[in-house]
Amino acid sequence: MFADIPEKILKLRREGGPRVISIANQKGGVGKTTTAVNLATALAACERRVLVIDIDAQGNASTGLGVDTKARAVSSYDLLLSRLPANRAAVPTSIPGLDIVPSSIDLSGAEIELVEADRREFRLRDAFKDLSGYDYVLIDCPPALGLLTLNAFCASDAVLVPLQCEFYALEGLSHLVRTIERVKRAFNPSLEIQGLVLTMYDKRNNLSDMVAADVRDHFGDKVYQTVIPRNVRISEAPSFGKPVLLYDMQCRGSQAYIHLASEVLKREQGVAA
Repeated sequence: MFADIPEKILKLRREGGPRVISIANQKGGVGKTTTAVNLATALAACERRVLVIDIDAQGNASTGLGVDTKARAVSSYDLLLSRLPANRAAVPTSIPGLDIVPSSIDLSGAEIELVEADRREFRLRDAFKDLSGYDYVLIDCPPALGLLTLNAFCASDAVLVPLQCEFYALEGLSHLVRTIERVKRAFNPSLEIQGLVLTMYDKRNNLSDMVAADVRDHFGDKVYQTVIPRNVRISEAPSFGKPVLLYDMQCRGSQAYIHLASEVLKREQGVAA
């Protein structure tokens, strides 16, 4: 499956704690959850131990990884409000090496509850304090730049930004970048943009090419070479509680996420060097 990834990268292991990456964009419908679920699956297939943290009240990442709602008695809400350590909330998925801290509907009120909480920006970071046994933690953020996303940024080493290939996506991107810079200055000096991935790319649409060119001109090497196409198999997979890599590994969407995992690991090699 991953024959195009150099063996030295496949064998790379991060020393110390896990590398924490938030997958974020304040605009909804850009492929955040799809990227979180399928990138996590691809990394697990590369023999990485991966933990997904679902902090979106909609719980789509939990559903997409086949976690039944009855198995969500303990959730990311407990990390944020009850200060439960992340390793005690993690549940295994059907994918070897991939666990998840699921979401719950309680998260819909977490923003309000956190307002008066002490260390309200660092609740998620505190939950990761003694976390071990994982190479990567991927945080699926909600489509907003509120306290939940702020917690994710304060707990992360980097942010991966899925960007839909349409005009309005560019308008929100500058706001997201400014937010990341503010968090870096005020709360988390080590935070960086790990990369931007273009999603829902339609080669039949000239606008997709125009948006991709504009983003690459502005952000340069921060933009992954891999683009995620519009693909019906990607859309179908969540209804079966599976990542697209398990639903149809040969489809264009699956192959794109495999290549994205290769690029992520290559960049991570540079971080660990």
